[in-house]
Amino acid sequence: MEILKLTDKNIQDEHICCAISDKKCQNGYEKKKEWLKKEFKNGYNFQKVDVRGKVFIEYVPIENSWLPLIGKNFMVINCFWVSGQFKGKGNGKKLLEQCLADSKGMDGIIAVSSDKKRPFMTDPKFLEHQGFEIIDEAKPYFKLWGLKTNPNAEFPKFMESAKSGNCRNNNGITAYYSNTCPFTEFYTNELLREYVKKKNIPLEINHIKSQEDGRKMPIPWIINSVFYKGELVSLEMKVERHLDKLIG
Repeated sequence: MEILKLTDKNIQDEHICCAISDKKCQNGYEKKKEWLKKEFKNGYNFQKVDVRGKVFIEYVPIENSWLPLIGKNFMVINCFWVSGQFKGKGNGKKLLEQCLADSKGMDGIIAVSSDKKRPFMTDPKFLEHQGFEIIDEAKPYFKLWGLKTNPNAEFPKFMESAKSGNCRNNNGITAYYSNTCPFTEFYTNELLREYVKKKNIPLEINHIKSQEDGRKMPIPWIINSVFYKGELVSLEMKVERHLDKLIG
């Protein structure tokens, strides 16, 4: 199976793996494509195994990453997903090798993950197996994983402002999202809005639209996050029973 690189020339004819046939996320799907076309100009990479499934990796030089990171000359994995029938067949390693090849001349690769496998995050066990190590941490469970190709280089770090695990708004639910994922638009602007209206909970939504916005995040994560009374409660795009359980 070949690896296919998406570009502004072929992206309209290719699927972007997530939400392939999920009609309710069509708006978010198109917004993700628009986001990609803009970020391709900043060295953003979207590489996928050329099959109809979720087998892809996204990465960008740290200088152009939207994540709240401090460092230089490292590649940042933004999203890395191998699912279903494509797992356990070497596809993850193949995609990581492509990332390494595109990082030639750089000092290494980093990825934001966690203390264990969590939705929408790269599996930390896979990273560890491939030689990554934990190089920084942020509350409540974020880990920055790094792999050096230049042993004399200094690893990047999380910005101190992104380490608290709390946001400034202590009233009701505060949500952050970006169009780096096709699911976020529907979840945040439809499901979450319906949920807080039904529960009569105050809601503040923050749409991350730029690198500047991303680097102001209170956590090292820009895809999607939900805070309740200032405390991070979830990165998952679920409502009703999920949030009921988390916020009581």
